[in-house]
Amino acid sequence: MPAARVVSLVPSLTEAVAVTVPGALVGATAWCSHPADLDDLGVARIGGTKNPDVPAVVALAPDLVLANEEENRPADLAALRAAGLEVLVTEVRGLEQAFRELSRALAACGGPARPRWLAEAEDAWDDPPRQAARLRAAVPIWRRPWMVLGRDTFAGDLLARLGVDNAWAAHAERYPRVPLDELRAAGPDLVVLPDEPYRFTPDDGPEAFAGTPAALVSGRHLTWYGPSLREAPGVLSAALRAAVR
Repeated sequence: MPAARVVSLVPSLTEAVAVTVPGALVGATAWCSHPADLDDLGVARIGGTKNPDVPAVVALAPDLVLANEEENRPADLAALRAAGLEVLVTEVRGLEQAFRELSRALAACGGPARPRWLAEAEDAWDDPPRQAARLRAAVPIWRRPWMVLGRDTFAGDLLARLGVDNAWAAHAERYPRVPLDELRAAGPDLVVLPDEPYRFTPDDGPEAFAGTPAALVSGRHLTWYGPSLREAPGVLSAALRAAVR
């Protein structure tokens, strides 16, 4: 049966459910920032993605908890299941998989499997704007220590579709730690710096790569799979183009 009460442990899915199935969402993490009126709608905050308050989730008596195999810890999901809750765990490592998992999650929440915004997102990514020439980029996601996108990542897939190849796409790890001198020595054409999970800013990040163009991009558009996918091709492409002019 479709879920009537949903708790989401994933910011992307929180936004997708709130937009698609109004009233179904009863709980979300502290990191769930979209839509902006979640608190006004009475959605309870139940901790972080890595440290949800399991008793608080259980107390909300949800019909379904939405989670992700990368963002949420197996121990927390096991505890929720042990408490008798149904947990739907998504796996998203590429754009096409994101579209499939969104359809599955939304249908489980009682919404349409392909709402209008999802159809618009699919259309937007059918022929996205690409860079004039393919670029090779380092994509840090953390500092102290430096960590970058490695193999098999959703964000890496999005960038590749926009004409930017991840320099560490063949790495054995998905999010390897790479020393700064090694990042510089790789000689990327571009450094892509999202504002999450680490909040890179004009004064925090680009200075580490003097002489290499740096694109400061929206983490929500690079790493979230939800309604933001409609605008992501245009928003990301504009930031990439501005960096390499």
